[in-house]
Amino acid sequence: MTTTRLTRYDRSMLRLMNDRRGAAWYATAARRRLTVAAHVTLTVALGGLMTHLFLAEGEPLWTIAAMGALLLPWMVATGVINIATRGLLELRERVLDERQSAERSRVLALAHRATTLLLAAAVLGLLAAGMAAGHAPKAYAGPVLIAVLVVHWLMPLWVAGLRAQDEPTEDDLVQA
Repeated sequence: MTTTRLTRYDRSMLRLMNDRRGAAWYATAARRRLTVAAHVTLTVALGGLMTHLFLAEGEPLWTIAAMGALLLPWMVATGVINIATRGLLELRERVLDERQSAERSRVLALAHRATTLLLAAAVLGLLAAGMAAGHAPKAYAGPVLIAVLVVHWLMPLWVAGLRAQDEPTEDDLVQA
């Protein structure tokens, strides 16, 4: 951490991100991977429902209800990943120590590379679909671009969740 004074918000977020009461949810790498997979799945489901809501004609009430039902588990999974990474992406830079700051930079760089590849695949997919159909698939361009934007927004969280390390055990601390 730097010598900058922490605000009340910084202290409360630091306390929240270091709360170990829910450690059983993310104690092992397998549980963290499962949480990230659940978060990705819920994000895809929410995106699919949102696309259906805007492209399908008919009664949207069931789609909105389904999105509302999926939103709570999505938020819980987001919180579990954030706490598993000790707030790597949520805390302000001045709150992080040097190791965390370097890890944040690595996570953001890796997520940027993955998102760039995804964006290229989306563009190539839209171009290929347009060439096969003889015209640009206008109805799907918006949802595809929104999906890529959402993935761009969430990719650092997913990468950080997958890269998070296990907490040291008492045996590890004694050996060190």
